[in-house]
Amino acid sequence: MPHESTQPIDNPNASPVACRHLLSKGMYITGLMNPEEEHDQIGDGNCWCGRTQNILGPDDSFVERRACIAGRQCFESMI
Repeated sequence: MPHESTQPIDNPNASPVACRHLLSKGMYITGLMNPEEEHDQIGDGNCWCGRTQNILGPDDSFVERRACIAGRQCFESMI
């Protein structure tokens, strides 16, 4: 089931859409985490890439919510 954003597209405070391969502990703790939003208070903040299963993405850069966005070489949209 595709995940729908809870923030309007024209919201200037909205975080950029995250890569579909971005994973974090918070996604598994609550089961409700929207990867398009930042949730620093959920989990321990550690992220990893679903493609590499590592803290480094396919481009050998660190995986984190603020970095895994459009413009990164390995980014894949959730849509």
